[in-house]
Amino acid sequence: MKNFVSQFNRTLDWHTLPALTEKVLEQAIAIQQIPAPTFHEIRRADYIASQFAELRLLQVEMDDVYNVYGLLPGKHRHTPALMVTAHTDTVFSQDADLQIRVEPGIIHGPGLGDNSIGVAGLLGLASFLQKNHLIPCSDIWFVATSREEGMGDLGGMKAAFARLKSRVQTVINIEGMALGHVYRAGIAVRRLHITAAAEGGHSWLNFGRPSAVHGILELGARITALRPAPSPRTTYNIGVIEGGQSINTIAAQAGLWLDLRSEDPSGLAQIEQEVRAHVQAISRPDLNFSIEIVGDRPAGRLPPEHALVQGALEALALVGIQGVLENGSTDANIPLAAGCPAITLGITRGGNAHRLDEYIETQPVSLGLRQLIILALAAANCLN
Repeated sequence: MKNFVSQFNRTLDWHTLPALTEKVLEQAIAIQQIPAPTFHEIRRADYIASQFAELRLLQVEMDDVYNVYGLLPGKHRHTPALMVTAHTDTVFSQDADLQIRVEPGIIHGPGLGDNSIGVAGLLGLASFLQKNHLIPCSDIWFVATSREEGMGDLGGMKAAFARLKSRVQTVINIEGMALGHVYRAGIAVRRLHITAAAEGGHSWLNFGRPSAVHGILELGARITALRPAPSPRTTYNIGVIEGGQSINTIAAQAGLWLDLRSEDPSGLAQIEQEVRAHVQAISRPDLNFSIEIVGDRPAGRLPPEHALVQGALEALALVGIQGVLENGSTDANIPLAAGCPAITLGITRGGNAHRLDEYIETQPVSLGLRQLIILALAAANCLN
């Protein structure tokens, strides 16, 4: 694939790249201005569908979880296809202030980097191929996915990959602010909602009865005392604690939301087993615990020497960036776990993701688009 990457970098006409870069930045802002909390991406999905149609992609369609699909046919229709994806949802609420602020070389705006610029890059890739009449050897499926963030549990990609996996051999996923990084491994993630239930009562009259809040606090203390082995890297986080009725009520209900992650499924299984053992240790007839799995992101990885990984590093090198191999939790987890080669790459750099003062850098966008274009064309010409 590296030879294809170098070939396309040399032979493609890049004189339209500055105009494309400006258009992608405009699209990123237009996309960012449409609220798209996880599970409520339909308005943004409608906009993407309209853009796919304007770009003359075929089979433009939205599914019941608000994924949007568009097909660029290749020369060889019966060969395995390339799938290029970017997620549309954000962590921000429907009524979040989405105002942008422009400074020299920087644009601030919540959700702009994660992942409006990624979705705009998806549109930019399709636009470049269409306007330059570039027909890849293999089909390219463009998919704007939903439900990537938080409790979405990669639900959009799970649905999209299930739909297309019989036709797809390679996946390139776009995360807006990951320029220079090549995510070749998807870490395993398990999310648990652990609840405690007790009889409850009055804080004075019924002192001594078990409290669901006290039980959750005890469990939380046990969890925070866990010390996972450094390899494979394994982490935990109690993100939310809930429960109780009033300051002078012995709580009848309480709960916590726990995020567990590991580079390897064995590490994830080990720490989950430890958590479950602690739950069992403090359970008793008058203080009951229940555990609900609310998130399950499977793991998968490509070796560093894989052609897709090396092609991505070569594409970055050709635009003057030394690539860094990474692992993380992205939409690429789903194809990787199924044995389908997949990587995640970026369009630009930025910071403060998931904060209202999130920002992107504008200067690197042209480099990010160039590496995406040459890698996508190389991948689509290596599949047959």
